[in-house]
Amino acid sequence: MASRFTLLLFLCTTLEHAESSFAQVKCSAKNVGYYGHQSLLECAVQTSPDASDAKIRGVTWRKGDEPLLVFHNGKFLKEQPGYMFAEPSWNENNMNVSMIITNTTVAHDGLYSCDVITSKGLPEKKYTRLEVQAKYSVPSVTSNPEKIIPNTRSSLICESHGGYPKGQLRWFDDSRADWSKSAEMKVQQTADGLFQLTSTLSLMPRSTLPKYICMLYNASGNKEYEINFHTFPDNDFSHGSASVQTSKILAPVLVIGSLIVGLLMALLVYRRRSQRFSTVPPRDFDDENRQYPETVTEPKDSMA
Repeated sequence: MASRFTLLLFLCTTLEHAESSFAQVKCSAKNVGYYGHQSLLECAVQTSPDASDAKIRGVTWRKGDEPLLVFHNGKFLKEQPGYMFAEPSWNENNMNVSMIITNTTVAHDGLYSCDVITSKGLPEKKYTRLEVQAKYSVPSVTSNPEKIIPNTRSSLICESHGGYPKGQLRWFDDSRADWSKSAEMKVQQTADGLFQLTSTLSLMPRSTLPKYICMLYNASGNKEYEINFHTFPDNDFSHGSASVQTSKILAPVLVIGSLIVGLLMALLVYRRRSQRFSTVPPRDFDDENRQYPETVTEPKDSMA
C-alpha cells in the first residue's frame, strides 16, 4: 500500500510539474512608481513551444485582500477606477497581464498579488512590490534672528517638503565636518502622505563658524541637495568682492579730495600772509597823528 501511495504521489507531482511547465507567470520583484504619475506593475505569462495556443482563463490583481482587476472566462468582473491592464486592448490571447496605476499616491505603496489561470497550466499566484517615491523640494535655510550677531546665541533652520519616503537633513561646515548631532530634526507627515522635514541647528556664542551646509538625503541614503548658508554675509566672498570694487572707486576719490583740501589750505595761508604784510605801516609813519612827518629842509649857506 505504501509503495502504491508513493507512486501515486509521484505521478501527481510529475503531472503538476508538467502542466505548470507549459505556462508560468513571471513578475518583477520590485517596481518603482512616482507620485502623481502612472506606475507599472509588471507580470507576464511565459509559455513553452508546446503551449503556444494557450489562452488566459482568469486574472485577478489584489492589494492585500482587496481585488482591483478581475477577469474570468472572457469577461471583466471588476475594474476599480485608477487600475487597468497595461495593454489598452488586452484580451485572453495576450500573455502580458501587467497592471497600470493611473495616478500614483502614497497609498499605492506596498505588496500586490497576481493570480493567473491559463488553458495550459495550473493556477499560479505571484507577488510584486510597488515602491512609491516623491521628490523633495529644494531645501531653504533661514536664521533666527534674521541677522546673526557675533558672540550671541542663534540658530539655523533647514526645511524641505513634499517627499516620500522619509528622508534626512544633515548639517556640515566648510571642512565637511558633520554637525548633525547638534541639530534637532522634526518629521511631519501631511494628509497626502508626503513628508515635511525640519532641522534646527543651534549656534553657540564664540563658536559660530562663518559657513554651514544643509544637505538633503533621500530614503536610500543618496544626497539630493546641498544648500550653503553664510552666517556673517558681510564677510562673505561675494560681499568681499563688492568691498574690493568699492575700495578701488574710493581710493582715487580720497586722493583727489586730499589734494584739493591741501591746495585750499595753501591758498588760505598765502592770503593771510598777504593781508598781514599789506596792513603794516612804514617805519616813519606817525601812528598817533595818522600822518607822515613833514620834510625838514636844511637852510642854505648864505656865504654860498
